[in-house]
Amino acid sequence: MLRGIRGVRRYAVIAVALVLYVVVGRLSLQLASTHPAASPVWPPTGIALALVLLFSPRIWPAIFVGAFLVNLATAGSLLTSFGIAVGNTLECVVGAGLVKRYAGGRAAFTRVRGLFRFVVLAALLSTTISATLGVGSLTLAGYAEPAAAPAIWLTWWLGDAAGAILVTPLILAWAVHPLPEFRWTAAFEAAALAVATVVAAEIVFGALLETGQAGMPIEFLCVPFLLWAALRFEQRGATTALALLAALAVVGTLRGFGPFAGQPRDQALLLLQVYLGVLAVTASMVAAVVGERAEIEERLRRLAVRDPLTGLANFRMLTDRLRAEIDRTKRTGRSFVVLFMDLDGLKRINDSQGHVVGNRALMRLAIALRETCRTIDLASRFGGDEFVVVMPECDEASAAKLMRRIEAQLARAGETPPISISCGTALHPRDGDSPEALLKAADTRLYEGRLSVRPATSTAGPRTVRLREAFSVAGATSAGTSSGRDRPADEE
Repeated sequence: MLRGIRGVRRYAVIAVALVLYVVVGRLSLQLASTHPAASPVWPPTGIALALVLLFSPRIWPAIFVGAFLVNLATAGSLLTSFGIAVGNTLECVVGAGLVKRYAGGRAAFTRVRGLFRFVVLAALLSTTISATLGVGSLTLAGYAEPAAAPAIWLTWWLGDAAGAILVTPLILAWAVHPLPEFRWTAAFEAAALAVATVVAAEIVFGALLETGQAGMPIEFLCVPFLLWAALRFEQRGATTALALLAALAVVGTLRGFGPFAGQPRDQALLLLQVYLGVLAVTASMVAAVVGERAEIEERLRRLAVRDPLTGLANFRMLTDRLRAEIDRTKRTGRSFVVLFMDLDGLKRINDSQGHVVGNRALMRLAIALRETCRTIDLASRFGGDEFVVVMPECDEASAAKLMRRIEAQLARAGETPPISISCGTALHPRDGDSPEALLKAADTRLYEGRLSVRPATSTAGPRTVRLREAFSVAGATSAGTSSGRDRPADEE
């Protein structure tokens, strides 16, 4: 059943790709003047390249058939149409293969390095395949003069390159990344950006100020709006604004407006494609830099509040959450529980089987906490082999149930060496009105429970000292400075 659904989906994608390639290709060839088969505006290259990156090279039959039908109805013979179709297909398959191998595939536009490699490998290099095979087929069959072959090749190559640079990032930006959460402020800003882009395009490439006749060099008026889109909306905004600008610029140039309108139509469109390609690379680079910076900032935020080994909250986040829960309890009167846990025998595991196995034991407990705690609970690594769970609006009976669920989860995992935990609880406000007092009370009950079931040579005194030292470190770092340690206690 699943295989049948996948088969239907594959054929549907091939059919859509075929129809899209034929329709857009026929419209694009209406702009050809150097040769009927060479258009300076060729979006089908970008469409085909994006589809291969999104799905797989197995959709090449749609590209081949689409290119064959488009050129068969334009100029040439069956043989030349076959050669052109082979060139267009190889162009996309080879370009997508190079992008997947060296530029990050569909994620190429999220990194500056990946974007640069995409431009070089897919837009500039692989497009020479289509131009060379296409012009060679037409020349050998007598449908193009050898003297005109270089001009046809340049038009063909630039049209394909511009199609890859302008169209492929637009499709991937909307198809790969999930839509952001709707916000009215962002929607109003996007609408303002769209209006501003249209006005700028009409000024430069339209009859709004008749700049083409006046000879005013204001084609760079569009740059600030593309940068606005890149800085505020990253790749999706930059590529969409650029697509809007490109559509208005092509229409305006064909009507005889804009800075390139004084040239013959084919040359004007070629110059326009070069102009739009430079803007596209610039805006996409800025968007990639913004995206990388946002990702790094998010990673740093996570590292500031997360334990690097287990991924749980660290000591800083724990103390902040405890203070917030204490303030909330003062307002609502609802208590909360602090569950203090200790992984039994971690030092013995480290000494006998190594720290790699010991770290895995810590990870096993962290996984059990994530799978058993509620979404409103905060599971954190206090330090070394000690963990703390903050349970809002709960009592000690709820903490006991959670402890049993954790033990059951650890037992079901069946990993070796087997691990167990010791627990102690503290209830706010009964056991204290500060993070330090609550943690001290839960820690004391943990060790009292241990002493009641087996002899012990240690007392809670040294741990109380360590707790006091830990909170002194937290107080020193809460103002924004770091002492180089997020955990107050070492391994037992």
